[in-house]
Amino acid sequence: MNDLLNKSDPFDLQTSPPLSLYVHIPWCVRKCPYCDFNSHAAVGDIPMQAYVDALLADLEQDLPKIWGRTVTTVFIGGGTPSLFSVEAIGRLLEGIRARLNCKPGMEITMEANPGTLEIGRFAEFRDAGVNRLSIGVQSFNDEMLQRLGRIHGRAEAIQAAEQAHYAGFDSFNLDLMHGLPGQNSLQALDDLQTAIDLQPAHISWYQLTLEPNTAFYQHPPVLPVEDMVDAMQEQGRDRLAQYQYARYEVSAYAKEGYQCQHNLNYWRFGDYLGIGAGAHGKITDLATQTVARYWKQRHPQAYMEADPVYLAGNRVLDVPDVRLEYMMNALRLTEGVSVAEFVRDTGLSVNDLRTYRQQAIDKGLLEVDEEVLRATSLGQRFLDDLVAMFM
Repeated sequence: MNDLLNKSDPFDLQTSPPLSLYVHIPWCVRKCPYCDFNSHAAVGDIPMQAYVDALLADLEQDLPKIWGRTVTTVFIGGGTPSLFSVEAIGRLLEGIRARLNCKPGMEITMEANPGTLEIGRFAEFRDAGVNRLSIGVQSFNDEMLQRLGRIHGRAEAIQAAEQAHYAGFDSFNLDLMHGLPGQNSLQALDDLQTAIDLQPAHISWYQLTLEPNTAFYQHPPVLPVEDMVDAMQEQGRDRLAQYQYARYEVSAYAKEGYQCQHNLNYWRFGDYLGIGAGAHGKITDLATQTVARYWKQRHPQAYMEADPVYLAGNRVLDVPDVRLEYMMNALRLTEGVSVAEFVRDTGLSVNDLRTYRQQAIDKGLLEVDEEVLRATSLGQRFLDDLVAMFM
């Protein structure tokens, strides 16, 4: 296992980036066939108290990496974190605040699904300290939901959004997919309009992709043809703009002032601690001029039994790693990234970009405006190809 303090290629890092905390809760009611996250169908009672104990012990082990730094956002993801009791989530957040220097009023997001039990506790989760929800709707069409293996229907999805409003969540996200098996453009736009009518502050609207290590990848469903998906995307972007949902990332749309601050920190190459089964983190160390990624024990049982070593592995990034990872994230943002920000956030020289960016400009995937690099509409469509040019 590499030492996180090993010296890698030379950087000139002057300031630490913003710091976030990601908490992974891996259990869900049933594994969806398209899901490639580290999630496990719950069998019997979930060991909530033991898992929170492990999370807080894991966090304590990570503290030396970030002494003196302020955490600006927390994101509790999964799995389905809202399966946990209000008491467990409350104890987790109390433990986090006791151990970290937290920004006052910081964004604390928790993922939730439209299950009846969970939405009945939204107000209690808010009282426990959660101030933003991300609700995994995926579709409002009952037939599409069945094809996706979801356990909720249209009625529960609508009720979840209504309950989020009722519980006092000014900021919540609805996760919605398009390009679903057998879906046409009218159905995709109907889904999107239903989400808009529910008035969330944020909508994540993204194309279904068949990821390796999923049931859909092993047994692919018939998806809409590329031209139809392109039409869905274009019409959907126009519809969202019509209702003042500004696109700030490839698949993220928000009312003014409601962008997800946690995800923005990822896309701007910020640092983050990762605790929980299979969680990943990224930490910048100014003293050693290194940027390192690390990850935790993946299986929930192995993770809970891992004390005192929750760490499964780590890797110090070299110059090509940092350049590629930075552009992989920053070019997702519609605002793009300035060359000055690249130099500040990576510690690399502006010369490190010149050859790579020119290739992308020549292919029409990248535009440069006053030293701001931004993916063109073609570049956003073929983002993987654009990012590959910075390898």
